[in-house]
This record gives sequence, C-alpha cells and structure tokens, in this order.
Amino acid sequence: MFKKSLLLGALVLAASFSVAAKEWKEIRVAIDPTYKPFTFKTADGKPTGFDVKIAEALCEKVKAKCVFVEQQWDAMVPGLLAKKYDAIISSMSVTEERLRQVAFTGKYYNTPSKVVVRKDIKTDGSAASLKGKKIGVLKGSTQEKYAKGVLAPAGVNVVGYDAQDQVYLDIKAGRLDGTVADVVEVQGGFLDTADGKNYAFVGQALSMKKYFGEGVGVALRKEDKDLKASLDKAIKDIRADGSWKKISDEFVPGVNIWGE
Repeated sequence: MFKKSLLLGALVLAASFSVAAKEWKEIRVAIDPTYKPFTFKTADGKPTGFDVKIAEALCEKVKAKCVFVEQQWDAMVPGLLAKKYDAIISSMSVTEERLRQVAFTGKYYNTPSKVVVRKDIKTDGSAASLKGKKIGVLKGSTQEKYAKGVLAPAGVNVVGYDAQDQVYLDIKAGRLDGTVADVVEVQGGFLDTADGKNYAFVGQALSMKKYFGEGVGVALRKEDKDLKASLDKAIKDIRADGSWKKISDEFVPGVNIWGE
C-alpha cells in the first residue's frame, strides 16, 4: 500500500509539472531597430537584420510564431521582467550584471567594440589621449559601461543616448567628437556612409569581459527554463544546418561574427 501511495504521488506530481509547463506557440521578441546591420527597418517599416532573421530562425526551430516588439534599449530588461515580451534578441551581451536579473542562452554571436573619432584628433585611443573629448554612447549598453568605467575617470565627457543612430546624428552635427560602438555596427552604420568619411577607428579592439561580457545571447526571464532549453538547442541546430551562416553571409558578409 505504501509503495502504491508513493507511485500515485509521483504520478500526480509529474502531471502537475506537465500542466504547469508552458507551450510556446508564440514568442514575443524585443528589438531596438536602430542598430544596423543587426536590427533595423526596411523602407516599408518592417524589422530586419541579423538579429531579426536569427530570431525568426530560432522561432521556426521551436515551432513558435515570432512577434516583434520595439523597445528603447535602456528599458529592455525592465520590459522583459514586466512581461511586455518573452525574449530579447537584439544584440544584448551576456554580462555578470545582467545575469543577476535575467537568464541568457549561449551566445549566437560575439564581436568586439572600438573607439571611433574624427581623423584630425591626435589620439591612440587610450583614455588619457581622449581627455577633454566628447564621446557619445548608447544608454544601458556595454559600451556605456566601458566609457563610464575607463574614459570618464580620465576626463572624457561621456554622453548617453537613447539610440545609436542618435549618436551618429550628433556626431554629424558637430556636437560629439566620436563614439564607442560595436565594430560591425559602426562600420556599416556610420563609417561606410558619407557622414563617416572623416572618422576612423583608434586604439585596440575592446572585449574585456568586465565591461563587454562573453558574447551576445538571448535574454529571458529566469523562470522560463523550458524556453531557455528550447532556444539553446535551436541555436545549436541553426549552426549545424547552415542557417546561421546563411544569415551571417547576408548581413555581415566576409566577417567572422561568431567570435572565439
């Protein structure tokens, strides 16, 4: 009788877990569409880019519908915790600070950042050589964390912006001397444009884990462990079947963005 009771109890417990497990038919994905080539809009206003196509590929693997939700960058994590969406797939780096609030899948790409300034500025990219200069960064980004932690103490004027494209507009207007940004994004989004012709990378590539984390992953609420497991498997699947490379070749051809 005792063994039967234990068996019955185990069956009831298993059934309760089965009922509690959420079926992810739809995944609401937060994006900041101001970060070309990773996330941006087409001429007719539709979201596209590396992040967007990766999100769609992952949703396809887990047999769920992707619904994109536009969100200002520095409100990304609060919005996730408030359940405005279920995942952030928008070039969010996995850092210790963020891991205290949310969970992450393994990486789906990893690129360094770098300082960009006007070509007539004499600097080696070090904090000391940038003293007195005005550098724009995206609020809530790893680049802002680096700039405030390394550049600001050396006398660099660090200015935060709600979107990276706003940084470029103020550089164009002469209100900034430069920026700290992801090398792929700033190359395509600014340096390769007419507005960026008088600007260039300076100094070393920046990838210190203290500031920049360990690559870009999908951010999720900690309680959604089933979704994390599904997306981790999906990332491995799109790497294995060539989908990841096809998307990478479309938006960042010739560049290794997987990282080490």
